[in-house]
Amino acid sequence: MSKKIVVLGAGTGGTIISNNLRRHLPEEWEITVIDRDDKHIYQPGMLFVPFDIQKSSTLTRSRKKYILPGINFVIDEITRIDPEKREVTTKNHSFSYDFLVISTGCKIVPEENDGLMDAWGKNAFTFYSIEGADQLRQKLKEFDGGKLVLNIAELPFKCPVAPIEFVFLADWYFKKRGIRNKVEIELVTPLTGAFTKPKASAVFGESAREKNITITPKFELNEVNGKEKYIESIQGDKIPYDMLVIIPTTIGDEVISESGMDDGIGYVPTNINTLQALKHERVYVIGDATNVPTSKAGSVAHYEADVVVFNIMSEIHGTKPEEIFDGHSTCFIVYSKGTSSLIDFNYKIEPLPGKFPLPHMGPFSLLKETKANWYGKLGFEWLYWNVLLAGKHLGMPPTLVMAGKEVG
Repeated sequence: MSKKIVVLGAGTGGTIISNNLRRHLPEEWEITVIDRDDKHIYQPGMLFVPFDIQKSSTLTRSRKKYILPGINFVIDEITRIDPEKREVTTKNHSFSYDFLVISTGCKIVPEENDGLMDAWGKNAFTFYSIEGADQLRQKLKEFDGGKLVLNIAELPFKCPVAPIEFVFLADWYFKKRGIRNKVEIELVTPLTGAFTKPKASAVFGESAREKNITITPKFELNEVNGKEKYIESIQGDKIPYDMLVIIPTTIGDEVISESGMDDGIGYVPTNINTLQALKHERVYVIGDATNVPTSKAGSVAHYEADVVVFNIMSEIHGTKPEEIFDGHSTCFIVYSKGTSSLIDFNYKIEPLPGKFPLPHMGPFSLLKETKANWYGKLGFEWLYWNVLLAGKHLGMPPTLVMAGKEVG
């Protein structure tokens, strides 16, 4: 057997898993990582850019810098995946593999939302790209009152806590500027509440009410009318706005669809526990490229990476992959510049109050707004660049730990 592993995508999941595999496998195993560019973006930081908490120039670094020696990093565009031949084709090369890891991520496609492009950059903006976050920063500075609407176009989308974080930060931002009494803030979502999990949604919803933020649930976007400044649902309900901040339709990478491996919207059908591609042998999927029912977030990719490495190593040694992954996700939720909350949950267990990561000690508090959580949010960036991407183990399992959580 040849000994080749190919990883598609050098974002959070692809980088962690490549480095982790390199640490575990002997040199005879060739590891190749392919991505279209050398720009690694720290995506959690894009939330801060519109509010002048972080500069966009600090968010992008070289992918190659964070990929260990002994890994072949290729900058090229992936054009096709052939799981039957076990071959990946790019514009300039082709790569055979024994194991394939798909970590191609997802992206926003505003052109898929009716009317949005007519309003794009005029009165409709996003913070889900570096350019968009920078543009929104300038527009928020110029905004002197009116109705600010944040809309989630449809499901799924990246980082389910980001919308509630944005409206919480908008409340803080306009208070800081002394014009909060002139600004109406509304979160319009296709979800049944502020978040995907009911208990956390109730907590965030109460915080929104205390901040005088309106949450409009079950709104399925049909059209953006930039000329008359309103969004309309499939049911015909209209919500007016003066400034629209939108998370447009989100899809997986085109190469997944063009290779016939997708679920209809660019994501790979994936075993929710082993993270194997359901229809293809020796193919694993990680991060935003999966269709597993958990958050499309960096913490999930980190937990998934441990599972995928374990299962690839199991297959190499002749044993079956294990059903380990439980949908574990850990997310800080920013309430203001200076305070955050924290949630820790999985497929079945809702976010619960308690302490994290050390039971009864913390230092972080779950489902509670604290300064310590804010410092945890800020400190995570250093951890991301210096520990997580390197594939180093944090001493914590990839699955949810109930110790320290308050049940009942």
